[in-house]
Amino acid sequence: MDLEAAGGAAAAHGKRWRGESWRATLLLAYQSLGVVYGDVATSPLYVYKSAFAGDDIQHSAGNEEIYGVLSFVFWTLTLITLVKYVLIVLRADDGGEGGTFALYSLICRHVRAGLLPGGGTRDELMEEDKVTGRRGERPVSRVRAVLEKYRVLQRLLLLFALLGTCMVIGDGVLTPAVSVFSAVSGLELSMEKEQHKYIELPVACAILICLFALQHYGTHKVGFLFAPIVCIWLLCISAIGLYNIIHWDHHVYRALSPYYMYQFLKKTQTGGWMSLGGILLCVTGSEAMYADLGHFSQSSIQIAFISVVYPALVLAYMGQAAFISQHHNFESSYHIGFYVSVPESLRWPVLVIAILAAVVGSQAIITGTFSIIKQCSSLSCFPGVKLVHTSSTVHGQIYIPEINWMLMVLCLAVTIGFRDTKHLANAQGLAVITVMLVTTCLMSLVIVLCWNKSIFLAIGFLLFFGTIEVLYFSASLVKFHEGAGLSLC
Repeated sequence: MDLEAAGGAAAAHGKRWRGESWRATLLLAYQSLGVVYGDVATSPLYVYKSAFAGDDIQHSAGNEEIYGVLSFVFWTLTLITLVKYVLIVLRADDGGEGGTFALYSLICRHVRAGLLPGGGTRDELMEEDKVTGRRGERPVSRVRAVLEKYRVLQRLLLLFALLGTCMVIGDGVLTPAVSVFSAVSGLELSMEKEQHKYIELPVACAILICLFALQHYGTHKVGFLFAPIVCIWLLCISAIGLYNIIHWDHHVYRALSPYYMYQFLKKTQTGGWMSLGGILLCVTGSEAMYADLGHFSQSSIQIAFISVVYPALVLAYMGQAAFISQHHNFESSYHIGFYVSVPESLRWPVLVIAILAAVVGSQAIITGTFSIIKQCSSLSCFPGVKLVHTSSTVHGQIYIPEINWMLMVLCLAVTIGFRDTKHLANAQGLAVITVMLVTTCLMSLVIVLCWNKSIFLAIGFLLFFGTIEVLYFSASLVKFHEGAGLSLC
């Protein structure tokens, strides 16, 4: 993509979004359900199972531990996905595009720190100097001066951005495998163990092949095809969650208090800390949501999450906790999975919907990978690839054939190689939390350098979200030898 043309397209893109009607926004919000939110919406399939997979807390799990996990899930989903990504990070777009590399490009447009073509132009930087000088914000000029002076800091910034970008692409390999495998695992409650062992892997591989084969139709058509599935899935899990809350434990709302997080860590100690790697999976898809920004608009993604996705997920997690709190004396962790909390008469229909939703769940990260590859390619950080624009109205909706088939091959390889959701989830967890840490660090620079806010606000953002994410990162890194190392490879 030619850089001047990119700048013009970005400006036109921004004007179009500012002038869009409510009808167009709501239509995009509906489409985003089928593309952006499939990943985070299918997390209830494996979060509790992954959290209680360790022997340290699995067999002795009582209501305090279960309430503690629910409290962690609720506050992680609220603080990381809702507050950080939906309300703050989505506002930091680079010409309508999102993702870690978009943050780097945005910083380079305001600072002479770009090591790549297309950094801040002279006119942009002169205008920035005027604005900064007029406002007299000395902390901004100091940060910018230091970054422009030291070449080593510029190289570290680029490597940091590329680390986050690589992890998003790696997540594009892992997420489809985890989502589909977790959905297909529901067959083990309805079939004999021997039959399930031979059927699970071929079914998962066949579904993955079909998923990648659909990509050439484009985000617009895929969004309309998948959105009803996600709507039905969210309605299904919220209704089942509400039923479990009323039927099994209507006091489960108490777990929303942060006090239960403290009690959980106090009682379980090292085991509870290690289980955070599983709890982290409740926010998978948040990074893909930001990377998919170019396919939709900020307002459409926010409307869909706040009004539909977030309430449904909270009810689903509360319902699962309510059921487990009355049925926690189990011999193996798979009994804490999603399907046991589903009434027996509904298991087969829910299994079908879950498999379809898992296919949709993989869509967010695949389209996000396309967007990130396009950004990297336009800034000479990736070999030239064929970009197929699949929409005449939304500039960011693209399809890249070579990347699609490469992702499919790699996804099938890790699925066949691991044949286990535990190790795949560990690898996914480390990839996701690394992207989030990189995003937090780059976002703090955007707050100072691009938004011209106080440096203390940027430090507060970095310390608050960085502390939470470092805690999860440490828990994920411990599982390096149990699959998490694949992410770094």
